[in-house]
Amino acid sequence: MTEAVGERDPAQPAAEPKPAVRLPAVHLLLAAPACQPLVARYGREQTVAALREVLAGLRTALLGGGAVDTSEDAVLAALAARLAAANRPALRRLFNLSGTVLHTNLGRALLPDVAVQAVADALRWPMNLEWDLETGKRGDRDTLVEQHLLKLTGAEAVTIVNNNAAAVLLMLNTLASGREVIVSRGELVEIGGAFRIPDVMTRAGATLREVGATNRTHLRDYADGINAATALLMKVHASNYAITGFTSEVRLPELAPLACERNIPVVVDLGSGTLVDLDKYGLPHETTVRETIDGGADLVTFSGDKLLGGPQCGIIAGRRDLVEAIKANPLKRALRVGKLTLAALEPVLALYHAPDLLPERLTTLRLLTRPASAMRALAERLCGPMQQALGDAYAVSPEPMASQIGSGALPVDVLPSFGLALRAAAIAGQPRRGDPLGVLERRLRGLPVPVVGRIAGDTLWLDLRCLEAPQVEEFERQLAHLAPARGPGA
Repeated sequence: MTEAVGERDPAQPAAEPKPAVRLPAVHLLLAAPACQPLVARYGREQTVAALREVLAGLRTALLGGGAVDTSEDAVLAALAARLAAANRPALRRLFNLSGTVLHTNLGRALLPDVAVQAVADALRWPMNLEWDLETGKRGDRDTLVEQHLLKLTGAEAVTIVNNNAAAVLLMLNTLASGREVIVSRGELVEIGGAFRIPDVMTRAGATLREVGATNRTHLRDYADGINAATALLMKVHASNYAITGFTSEVRLPELAPLACERNIPVVVDLGSGTLVDLDKYGLPHETTVRETIDGGADLVTFSGDKLLGGPQCGIIAGRRDLVEAIKANPLKRALRVGKLTLAALEPVLALYHAPDLLPERLTTLRLLTRPASAMRALAERLCGPMQQALGDAYAVSPEPMASQIGSGALPVDVLPSFGLALRAAAIAGQPRRGDPLGVLERRLRGLPVPVVGRIAGDTLWLDLRCLEAPQVEEFERQLAHLAPARGPGA
């Protein structure tokens, strides 16, 4: 049985007769052997609905006089494509060739295999999240990672929340609600999404007291700013910008004695905190959490998903009495992390106990320390296949470039790298039309595994720092989906 298309409506004036075009019937298509895997994968109800949509589209095209393939194979192929598109996840893996290793919009740190396996186990099994296996009584989820962090930071106590902004919010709400917090004007940072320290302070119920100038703040500015309402002296690490020229800041070892003398805690928001001295791995220096605590900080807040290389979370470390007060705040329950975060964080922290093996085992550090020669060899290998895929509309060449660490970490430092430079080719006698690099960028994002690069200076740059050996074959194979362009503006 088939569905007829194109038969004349008796109520309409007679017209030139057209041969009837028939579409395959729904029940026959559903019974076809090639349709059975679709029903098994997507369910009968969804498959039938999608099939009716495909047939409706074909019917419209046929009535419009279009040339349409209505064979069973063609209809089922269209059905499979429609079902696949409808069920494609919104959160997808991609190739990060942007040149930014810790890219906020692309998920920041990639977890090492040990953390991935730990998360998979936590997804499949009940876990002792808040259950003390020794006593058989309710426990504290922070204890799952506490010993690692105490050893690595030198802190007396720690607690974990869902990100560093939450850590700052919780700390301020606990220790400074209704009171003042002194911060240098040069440290009133704004992070991604127009998220500003003054706004966080307001939401926490604290009052910001600015001291010093944007470019220069002195110890006397802090001293003069202290009054009976002062709850905290706060330093904010300028991790996403740098002030140069005629500048001066009060460093923590200078500020801590003043805080101690006035019996006021000094707290530090490190933002992208690191647990190891990056100098030993050939990277720019970044103040570690231990250095900050040793320098006199009573509390330190930092992220787990930036330089630390773990899952998204915020860590508060420091004096036991202050941490205990923070943990007693009812907001802590609203901001606490779940078992998946802790499952990922624990094995990442364990890797830090073998610092000599860290560049090999911690994904973030491995990517940051890759030598430019490795990316150069890869660029030379991929240049030919990329050029062949793009045709003569674009010119492809392996070129040096500079990677960024990213996510507010070390903003003025870059890492020597290598990759592919893609430029619109000049074709003799043909004017350049449209936005050829924008078109190419969209084509790369439309690949089965989207490719994210960056456009700058009439060039689309594909930095290969984050493309590692196990992924190269898949990357190269999918270049076949880049059909040769008809021209730079195609």
